[in-house]
Order: sequence, then C-alpha cells, then structure tokens
Amino acid sequence: MKPFSYEITARDGTARCGAFYTPHGILNTPVFAPVGTRATVKALTPAQLKDLDATLVLANAYHLYLRPGDELVAAFGGIHKFMAWEGPMLTDSGGFQVFSHGDQRKVDEDGVTFRSHIDGSEHRFTPERSIAIQENLGADIIMAFDECSVPDDRRYVEKAMQRTHNWAQRCLDAKTREDQALFAIVQGGIYPDLRKESADFIASLDTPGVAIGGLSVGESKEEMAAMIETVEPGLPVDKPRYLMGVGSPEDIVNGVIRGIDIFDCVLPTRMARNHAALTRLGQLNLRNAVFREDKRPIDTECSCYTCRTFSRGYLRHLTTTKEMLSATLISIHNLHTLIELVRDLRSAIQENRIDSFSKDFLDSYQKHRPPEL
Repeated sequence: MKPFSYEITARDGTARCGAFYTPHGILNTPVFAPVGTRATVKALTPAQLKDLDATLVLANAYHLYLRPGDELVAAFGGIHKFMAWEGPMLTDSGGFQVFSHGDQRKVDEDGVTFRSHIDGSEHRFTPERSIAIQENLGADIIMAFDECSVPDDRRYVEKAMQRTHNWAQRCLDAKTREDQALFAIVQGGIYPDLRKESADFIASLDTPGVAIGGLSVGESKEEMAAMIETVEPGLPVDKPRYLMGVGSPEDIVNGVIRGIDIFDCVLPTRMARNHAALTRLGQLNLRNAVFREDKRPIDTECSCYTCRTFSRGYLRHLTTTKEMLSATLISIHNLHTLIELVRDLRSAIQENRIDSFSKDFLDSYQKHRPPEL
C-alpha cells in the first residue's frame, strides 16, 4: 500500500477497523495516541512507550515552535530523530493553543497575532506559517491551521468555521512535503447545520484524513456524541477520522461506535501526575488513605508492568512522598489501560460484537465508583 492510503479491514455497524500507512509504520485503527507536547510523553521514555505497544505519538507545534524552535528540530533531522521515536507521529497546527490565549491574541482573516506564554514576546501564525513549522518538525501527519471557537456563541462559531475553511485551503496550497499527510479539520461548535456544512466542505478537499475539532471544550458528553453522529455521514468512508483531544475511556468507546478511528488526549499522563489511576470501572485517587495498606495492584485484571509489580499501598507511598517514580508508574498503567481498550475494541469489531462490548463496558464504567474497586 502506498503511504497515507487507508484500508478498512472490518466493519460492525458504523464502527470500523482499518490500517493507515505512514512512512514510519502502519497505524491499526482504532488507535489512541499518547501526547508528547514538547517532544516527550511526560515521565516516560520512548522505550517504555514501545513496550506499551503505543504506535502513534502526538507533539505540539506551538510549544516546539517557541522552544526549542522548529528550525532547531529540523537541524536534528526532524522530530523522530530529535526525540528518538521511530513510530508514526502527528503534530497539531498550534491553532488550539493560540486561540486559548483569549484576550492576548488578535484574529484577522490572514492569521493570528499572539503573545508567548513563556516571555510575553509577540508572534504571528498564519496557515502558511503553521505548515512551514510542521514541515520543519517532520511528523507523518500534520494538521491544518484552524480556529477553535467558544461553543455557545453561534455567530462567532459560524465566522470561525468559515475562516477555518479558508485556512484549510491555504494550508493545502502551502504544503510542499509529500512525506506528510495533511488532515483538514471540521468545526461548527454544537450547531448541527454548521457541523454538516463544515463536514461537507472539509470532505471536498480530499485530504488523506479528516479531523473533528472543537469538541471536549466545555460541551456535554451528549452534545459531543450528537455532533459526531451529525458529521459522520458526511465524512469520507475511505479516510481515517481523528477526534481531536478526546481520550477518556467512555469517550473512546462512544467515539468508536460512531465511526471514529484516531484519538489523542493528555488525560492519562496528566491524571498520573495528579495521582489518579484509570480502570475500566472508574478512577482511583491513589493518595487516598484507604489504600495505605492495600496490597492489591491498581487493577487485578491488568497486565501492565505497574500492576504486575507494585501494590496500591506502594503507589500511595510514592504519591504522598512526592517521588517522581509515581508519575512514571501510574502513567504506564493509564496508557496501558487505554491502549488495551482500543485493542479490545478492534477485536470486538472484527468479531461483530461491538454493540454488546460497548454496552457492557459503558454500563460497568458508569455503575462502579472507587474506592470499592
């Protein structure tokens, strides 16, 4: 298969399994991507990610542009060599981070002027500049520069959507590297008519993949599910679909049954740094005193290194004494939980039992709450 072709290997209703071919390997979908914002997945080495069977890692164009600089990364041979990750990589456009600056940024039809969160210096991103930065970084998948707008202001959401469409075309025109796949992004907030319009336009660009942006930014889970269902019929069947910034266990399951292929989120590693462990029945706060003498692993059914080796009592000790190892061990477990979940979702699709699997999972996840796990 040629690079960036997508082959659907199994279907079960709207859910599907596929293989996306990149210069650094095949992505078997559905897939969850750990987030390596500054060219590192926090608290983990690339070898540990490989041991977890992670296949796709995301890095952040905005942060790497500011430090150490995209040109420096290019001088090291690109993001893969810079961070010693041999598998597929994805960089976002910097759009979400730029538009998170609120009053500290100025938007016009050409681009965005903003101030660095590091030192207050002024910078400007345009679609062309974003593509140039991402080409310097050299990830396999790059994202079109878009505007992620506040979901409850329809007037502005529509304006931002039109700007996103214009910028997507400019990104396509600016792109020069053939070894990178550019994904365009569907916007439109929580408004079904705008989402449908955006899906139709983005699909018409015929990019190697399509992303859904502007979700998990304050809307309800019901609204997010409704927007995925709204856009899914308008998305190309033969292209991977990426739901940006979404990665809780229940959101992954709800996304897969609605036809989503790629997920990413800082959630599992951020939770780990805040002493929280993911399980298929809920979350555990490992700082809780109830775990002080608990000799069980985080999850008795989990096969990750952390659960094979350490007790809840030991992990609580690490968290209460603020040992760095706690972030590493809980991150290993949390990422394993999500990577294993998408692997099980792939199996359920291949065996035509996605409905029963998703129902059982969601029922169990909602019913149980710690510390009774």
